[in-house]
Amino acid sequence: MILLLTALIWGFSFISQSKGVEQISPLAFNGIRSMLGGLFLLPVIFLLDSRKRRKGASVHKYDKTLLKAGIICGTLLCIASTLQTAGMVYTSPGKSAFITALYMVIIPIISLFTGKKPRPVIFVSVLIAVFGLYLMCIDESLSINKGDVLTFFCSFAFACHILVIDYYCPKVDGVKLACSQFFVCGFINLFFMFMTDIPKIPQILNCWSSIGYSGIMSCGVAYTLQIVGQKYTDPTSASIIMSLESVFATLSTVILIALGWNLTGGALTIREISGCVLMFAAIILVQLPEKQKKETIA
Repeated sequence: MILLLTALIWGFSFISQSKGVEQISPLAFNGIRSMLGGLFLLPVIFLLDSRKRRKGASVHKYDKTLLKAGIICGTLLCIASTLQTAGMVYTSPGKSAFITALYMVIIPIISLFTGKKPRPVIFVSVLIAVFGLYLMCIDESLSINKGDVLTFFCSFAFACHILVIDYYCPKVDGVKLACSQFFVCGFINLFFMFMTDIPKIPQILNCWSSIGYSGIMSCGVAYTLQIVGQKYTDPTSASIIMSLESVFATLSTVILIALGWNLTGGALTIREISGCVLMFAAIILVQLPEKQKKETIA
């Protein structure tokens, strides 16, 4: 449920990202929203630590492990989010959501090389989910452009990001890891922004709502929920659940159009509804408990 909520928040963020890069560069957009996400979590960390101290519980301090995790996760997040946002300058939000969700296929493949063999049902679920995403986001006139290529590489970075989080989740405080990665991601983006293209204040103010939603909700809330949620499931199952962001991205477009927003898109077609059904079927399948082997009594 935590990861499902994460996917919901991310689904709506595709619209805000698409609108944001109409005003400022991807580096500026991701840099500002990442810093905003980190600042949003600072009082949350203070309140959580204060609550733990009152209860006499131990508080996770910033150490070498947390610092290392924050740098690695922040760097991967920077690469992934920048490639994704840059790709949306050239491709549609729906197609971007589909290509990004290819991390569900990449994760099991990487897991094979790390000695972790996923359950057979995982591969079946991945195939069903990918086909569902295809029906929902890709039409008959599928074409490859610069944005598609950038987003394809983004999916590799997100796959590595999910696997690294899976590794560090049991070792560090999840909220502090999220906060650390945002500041690292934001610093890298802003550094290159000042080296290339500095946006003007009016440009930033024109997309304040997009930056606000992406910074507070998509970064501050959703990425923190991702870290917390991944403590309770394996990375491949987590990737399938979070790939529902593409379903919610499509639904959010329809809802906003119904409310009078000037957005591209329309009502869900039979093809898109079929894709949604397959996506939910894949999630249900991957969450079914594995049969326990019966013990033989000698």
